[in-house]
Amino acid sequence: MLSYRSNLGTLIGLVALIALVATPVAAKQFGEWSTPRSLELLPGSSTAVNTESLDGCPIQSPDGLRLFMASNRAGGLGGIDIWVAQRPSTAVGFGTPVNLGAPINSAADDFCPTPVRGKGLFFVSSRSGGCGAGADIYFARLNPAHGWGTPAHLGCEVNSAAGEASPSYVEEAGQGVLYFSSNRTGESNIYRSVEVVDGSFAAPAAVAELNTASEDARPNVRKDGLEIVFDSTRPGGSGGPDIYAATRGSVYDPWSAPVNLGTAINSAAPDTRASLSWDGQTLLFGSGRAGGEGSTDIYVSTR
Repeated sequence: MLSYRSNLGTLIGLVALIALVATPVAAKQFGEWSTPRSLELLPGSSTAVNTESLDGCPIQSPDGLRLFMASNRAGGLGGIDIWVAQRPSTAVGFGTPVNLGAPINSAADDFCPTPVRGKGLFFVSSRSGGCGAGADIYFARLNPAHGWGTPAHLGCEVNSAAGEASPSYVEEAGQGVLYFSSNRTGESNIYRSVEVVDGSFAAPAAVAELNTASEDARPNVRKDGLEIVFDSTRPGGSGGPDIYAATRGSVYDPWSAPVNLGTAINSAAPDTRASLSWDGQTLLFGSGRAGGEGSTDIYVSTR
């Protein structure tokens, strides 16, 4: 069973839904994003967070104490692997990233990690056994005594014969929802799939208000479900893919028209796979902008 929620958790979700309907929750108000800087510039950071290799797909754990990322740096199992760095508190930078090893990583490309509560991890892999030639979405859970369990494939309704990327799990009024991107129609679009009772995910639907005829990819949804960031090659950007954001007043509403985060965040180089911290105040992303150490480095901005 893929769900990491118990029956009790489902009951709590129903109670939360009743409370949400009865008492609307006001959306948080945020300021402007700060000028991005290399994640290594945080006080106490390891100089090995970014390398001369490809370093990207960054995302914090729910408590902000672990950084999951994808990299093809030396010491991996093959291609791109998933790595994790830790820190003792959110006031300091992250330590040296450590390869998660098998069974999370394989000889194929493994990337787009998304940690969730309950020591669960969604990620993408092009390992054998998928639905086609492209990468597919998997889920695994960490057992503190036994390590990572065998990754479970999400099936060939969520996955396709094409490629999927950047799974983002969020609870909308107590119901689990998985956002991700896929090029199943020949171009990359953002999709939404609802978690059903047995823990699997229903057939996904394209999120029309976020998609264009350009490439719209790698979504990440804020914990409260009211903000989404993703990258897109739509007209009006600064260069390669740019990072965009959309918001909504409640989880029952459609998303607003996406807004380019502008030159305060984006550059003439590709800026991709942005992720929001659980409090919504930190943005991590990968960028190939000038001044980096490798083909892609990890950058951070706060608001």
